[in-house]
Amino acid sequence: MKIHEYQAKELLRQYGVLVPEGKVAETPEEVEQIARELGGVVVVKAQIHAGGRGKGGGVKVVKSPEEARAAGEAILGMQLVTHQTGPEGQKVKKVWVEKGSNIAKEFYAGLTLDREKVRDTFMVSTEGGMEIEKVAAETPDKIVKAAIDPAFGLQPFEATRLAFALGLEGKAVRKAASFFMSLYKAYTESDATLAEINPLVLTEEGDIIAVDAKMNFDDNAMYRHKDIAAWRDLDEEDAAEVEASEFDLNFIKLDGSVGCMVNGAGLAMATMDIIKFSGGDPANFLDVGGTANAESVRNAFRIILKDTNVKAVLINIFGGIVRCDRVAQGIIDALTGDEVSVNVPVVVRLEGTNAEQASEMLNNAPLEFIVATDLKDAAEKVVAAAK
Repeated sequence: MKIHEYQAKELLRQYGVLVPEGKVAETPEEVEQIARELGGVVVVKAQIHAGGRGKGGGVKVVKSPEEARAAGEAILGMQLVTHQTGPEGQKVKKVWVEKGSNIAKEFYAGLTLDREKVRDTFMVSTEGGMEIEKVAAETPDKIVKAAIDPAFGLQPFEATRLAFALGLEGKAVRKAASFFMSLYKAYTESDATLAEINPLVLTEEGDIIAVDAKMNFDDNAMYRHKDIAAWRDLDEEDAAEVEASEFDLNFIKLDGSVGCMVNGAGLAMATMDIIKFSGGDPANFLDVGGTANAESVRNAFRIILKDTNVKAVLINIFGGIVRCDRVAQGIIDALTGDEVSVNVPVVVRLEGTNAEQASEMLNNAPLEFIVATDLKDAAEKVVAAAK
């Protein structure tokens, strides 16, 4: 789950992380009033779940309440396009009006899980304000990492070492180390999967401040954090993914033409891989879980077929706990009813308990299924059908 910058800053403030003063606005009049309250230079920042807002015109530095109002008029309601939104962009409904900071130096700081080391890893860089992916690709030596032992957490000496890696001196080292300790605590206690400060700044006054903040969270842990879960903004999420979550379906939209319906995340990944290997492109990741009954299949089909790019669907189910004949009956019941209209080829591969009976049921069904014998056969048939 993602949250907005202003929400991330509110959470970080609760953990003692220093962030600039600011307020959220939804109208140009509110932007002007907040700018008047803050006084001096303010920054008006579009609030969408994407990076690169400044390059897209979604961040403006202004020097008066009148200029702030004009910035609000320009940003609010705009379809902001960044490298993370795709060409369709995202409509801006809120802005964060923040008191300007006297920036002396800009840095990067981030926390996420390093899957290779199986540890949360703290990263810092002197290249603040730049996309960290670009820094990693072009100048990886400028990123300093610290893999954190989960038994002990981030230790003060490690935080101090990270501060020195940024070239800080004197009191700034102590302030940065304290900042890193607080950021780590916020990250771990909120079950975050990402905490990114870019830029992290050293001000002319000698403070270490999070001028920007991005945080993502583990969906499966949100039952422990009702306050954070309440910050979820459904307008920022794909409508099909939101609908799928209401039916306990794991769905992620992709850009291909082959719809995928599977049971189990591992099988979903393997299915997408073999579709690519066979010359096709998956249109989605959709895991119906361990039931694969008529209701879940019906809901899954309805969501998949909302994507007009889908030219064929592959149902790839392994019958372990759930029997293949029951899955086959669920597919037949779902697709012979009035709720779902299927106008694309459907390839079905069922393997496991009672797979033979399931194939016979599908072959005798009133619908023209393309029944596959194995995963390779299924991938080749669905790619051919999509083309």
